[in-house]
Amino acid sequence: NKSISMTDMYLDSTDPSENVGQIHFSLEYDFQNTTLILKVLQGKELPAKDLSGTSDPYVRVTLLPDKKHRLETKIKRRTLNPRWNETFYFEGFPIQKLQSRVLHLHVFDYDRFSRDDSIGEVFLPLCQVDFAGKQSFWKALKPPAKDKCGELLSSLCYHPSNSILTLTLIKARNLKAKDINGKSDPYVKVWLQFGDKRVEKRKTPIFTCTLNPVFNESFSFNVPWEKIRECSLDVMVMDFDNIGRNELIGRILLAGKNGSGASETKHWQDMISKPKQTVVQWHRLKPE
Repeated sequence: NKSISMTDMYLDSTDPSENVGQIHFSLEYDFQNTTLILKVLQGKELPAKDLSGTSDPYVRVTLLPDKKHRLETKIKRRTLNPRWNETFYFEGFPIQKLQSRVLHLHVFDYDRFSRDDSIGEVFLPLCQVDFAGKQSFWKALKPPAKDKCGELLSSLCYHPSNSILTLTLIKARNLKAKDINGKSDPYVKVWLQFGDKRVEKRKTPIFTCTLNPVFNESFSFNVPWEKIRECSLDVMVMDFDNIGRNELIGRILLAGKNGSGASETKHWQDMISKPKQTVVQWHRLKPE
């Protein structure tokens, strides 16, 4: 199944330094009783969250988008390789209804005195599962999102002779998922600003169902040399939504020292110090 391999590729591309362990589970479907049977089997190589060098892990199970009915495994004390071996039944799910759901397994570390720590999570769209037989999965846990919005690779180039400032949006990686399928529909919106005044807007096409889009889109703006330090580019990575409002995934500000009151960014400095040259840089997206 092509979509399963794409999901696995995304999970496997996680930065090794972000390794938060794996989870083993199985799925089967009882067609006669329209029931999904989930077995949460074990975890391995979970990170230590307690001072003792271990964790007290349990798994919270949800069939998204229904967040009200959460099920949980028992807590396994002082282990980084827990064996839960617990079975959950989701009754009254015709196969068509089930295929519109996303299985969310979220591993937590139980803490008696404070809020439980998130260890990692897995999203599995059930439309990607072949229910002809029992399926067994080992999945890498993704670290909790926190404020990580992803990164954007862009390039800047300025030609003083014809006053053309060119921004190229190359690609993004590890964007924050905004949709229930664990993905986003990203596009980039760019504003050219002089001080606080927005002057010109550009947009890339929308890339559906991905957290690692390749944009390869260039925008050119006319900016006289004497104003190059007064302008800035407000670059917003957005998640397109058919029904509701489009959501901000993250943004960066590429600025001259006077642009919108911001200090001059290194990328901007490099562009000005190397006229006519294309300067490429990764940027960490900020939530606001």
